[in-house]
Amino acid sequence: MGDISIQAIAWLIIAIAFAALVVFLIILLVKVSKIVEEANRTVKLVSSDVDVLLHQADGLMAKANVLLDDVNGKVATIEPLFVAVAELSESVTAVNKSSRDMVERFSRKTGNVGRSASTLVLAKTANKFLKKKKKVEDK
Repeated sequence: MGDISIQAIAWLIIAIAFAALVVFLIILLVKVSKIVEEANRTVKLVSSDVDVLLHQADGLMAKANVLLDDVNGKVATIEPLFVAVAELSESVTAVNKSSRDMVERFSRKTGNVGRSASTLVLAKTANKFLKKKKKVEDK
């Protein structure tokens, strides 16, 4: 009979351990279930937010494309102006070089007389400019 009671106690310990394991697994499964539910809610929320963001990004890209087309059109319109200014700059540079060359040749031929003549022309031009400026100021 002593063997039966020890055997019964062993089965009782096994049954209690199994019941504790089942309770632990139930608690674990309830917590995992809550975590999965929260993850599902988070995924739905993120999914709806991503949809809104994608819609806004599409609108932003469309506006950026319109703006870029507008800028490209304006640049194409202004480009001939820059070309004309560059050509004018080259022309002015060529005229200045020609003028310097001409004055230099004239100075070599006439010596000091050429420098005096250049100074006289410069003085007359400055005098005319100052007279015009004074007339404008008097009005």
